[in-house]
Amino acid sequence: MGFIIVLLMAVYAVIGGLTTLYLFFSFPAVIVWKFYRKLKYRISVFN
Repeated sequence: MGFIIVLLMAVYAVIGGLTTLYLFFSFPAVIVWKFYRKLKYRISVFN
């Protein structure tokens, strides 16, 4: 029983870590992409 709980905790830790890494890299990438489009193509940052 204890082994299953430890295994579930490990799986949830990996899932949480992957989600955190995705958000950590995707938010700045989107912001940089929006400013790049603003400077190059004159598209609104809010579009």
